[in-house]
Amino acid sequence: MKKILWVMFAVAIALTVAIYFKAPSRNGTINISADRLVKNIKILASDEFEGRAPGTPGEEKTTQFLKEQFKKLGLKPGNGDSYFQGVKMVEITTSPDAVMKIVSGDKVFNLKYGPEFMGWTLRVRDQVSVTDSDMVFVGYGIVAPEYGWNDYDGIDVHGKTVVMMVNDPGFATQDPKLFTGNAMTYYGRWTYKYEEAARQGAAAVIIIHETKPAAYPWAVVQGSWTGPQFNLESDDGNMSRVKVESWIPGAKMAEIFAASGLDYNKLTAEAATRDFKAVPLKAKMSVSLKNSIRHVVSKNVVAVLPGTDRLDEYIIHMAHWDHLGRNPALKGDQIFNGAADNATGAAGLIELANAYLSGAQKPRRSIMFMAVTAEEQGLLGSAYYGRHPLVPLNKTVAAINMDVLNTYGKTRDVTIIGYGNSALDDYVDRAAKQQKRSVNPDPEPEKGGFYRSDHFSLSKEGVPALYFDGGVDNIAHGRKWMLDQIADYTANRYHKPSDEYSDSWDMSGAVEDLELIYKVGLQLSLGDSFPNWRDGNEFKAKRDAMMKK
Repeated sequence: MKKILWVMFAVAIALTVAIYFKAPSRNGTINISADRLVKNIKILASDEFEGRAPGTPGEEKTTQFLKEQFKKLGLKPGNGDSYFQGVKMVEITTSPDAVMKIVSGDKVFNLKYGPEFMGWTLRVRDQVSVTDSDMVFVGYGIVAPEYGWNDYDGIDVHGKTVVMMVNDPGFATQDPKLFTGNAMTYYGRWTYKYEEAARQGAAAVIIIHETKPAAYPWAVVQGSWTGPQFNLESDDGNMSRVKVESWIPGAKMAEIFAASGLDYNKLTAEAATRDFKAVPLKAKMSVSLKNSIRHVVSKNVVAVLPGTDRLDEYIIHMAHWDHLGRNPALKGDQIFNGAADNATGAAGLIELANAYLSGAQKPRRSIMFMAVTAEEQGLLGSAYYGRHPLVPLNKTVAAINMDVLNTYGKTRDVTIIGYGNSALDDYVDRAAKQQKRSVNPDPEPEKGGFYRSDHFSLSKEGVPALYFDGGVDNIAHGRKWMLDQIADYTANRYHKPSDEYSDSWDMSGAVEDLELIYKVGLQLSLGDSFPNWRDGNEFKAKRDAMMKK
């Protein structure tokens, strides 16, 4: 009798597992439509939406469109009775007639705004000036006790202009024992470098741009920091930040080093060694930035599908809706349409909502669909949500982010930015196995993808998060072809007016990725557990602490 009962129990478990992991829909398919996806991408990336910059008529059109789509589907408002979360920001537009003057040795360099330097301020002031500020090369500008690294050791940079390399020493040396080797750490990101320089008391920061360690060409720097720049505003008007944050191309900085009697290649190579010490330049920097200031309340668009019985626990699907707007200084096409980046992701949220609403299995936990603002300005919308969450973070099971969907067709694999960091891997592995696809970590960790999209804002707060980045082993054309397409996009369309919808796009890969994302989200919604970060992860302690509350 016991044997019979055991067999019956085993069969019941097997049936439960089969039901749990089957492709969940009434008719065996998931309601994600390539035609509907393309239709919404075309709308969001149209000239009518003016590049979807925060604080412009393009934002109003975008956020209203997303709200109406969510409302039409029957999703509930995510912020009380509103589909919007206001994000208070300050918009600072620097006059493009600025000139950075650097006197190095006996040479004077008057750097033109745009081709020779990009500079701005986060301080909420009509004008900021730095005059005859001593320049110091501080290597990578990193203070990382856990790696035994301090580029500021033994030097006082108060009131000075610190000059530093982008990325980190691990990438420069490819030494797996130095930082994390080829994979960029947060210390390699420009956001960290500006923040650390402020903590050190510097007056200004110059990051040296080199395409390979930055992972994008100078045109991206110029396009990203030209025109209105949005930031969250602190109580002190951001006066705790350095006066001037800037970039200079490496070739120009090499000339400045040479005028100070320094060998640029030799010194930048030494900066990646533990013996490096900061080097004062025989140079002074002066610049004055005139700013127009506007206070803006932008919007995160938030909608919810309530769960069936664990309503107070949430899985967040997120994507940013914003792009770079319009640059009237450009000749010809002035609109940064952002079709791939990230009209695809915003339209993908609508498709995920369709899938959940029409699926045979209803999520036990609530599903939040969040289209965030100002990702292009430094993840501001998601950062604001992380600091002002609409649901408790210890009730947030996971965040799943989409940023630039695959427009090149189906792949044999899927790339997960953040794979290996948390128990969310297990959910991805199971869902990918159903599609007969392999799962890969970030193939280009040196580009710091984990720190460059909105999931990072929730990761910093302790919430396990993933970023689906599509695959690279294209079924029709192969891996090399796919990588060539991605490289071509990065070089020729990323953050440029040419990022527009094309009839040549093959959306079958995006549909398959969305189906995978849906399956992962549904698995999470049907469970009881809260996946955690892996042991040793930098965010685990924060998650552990919040879950004890």
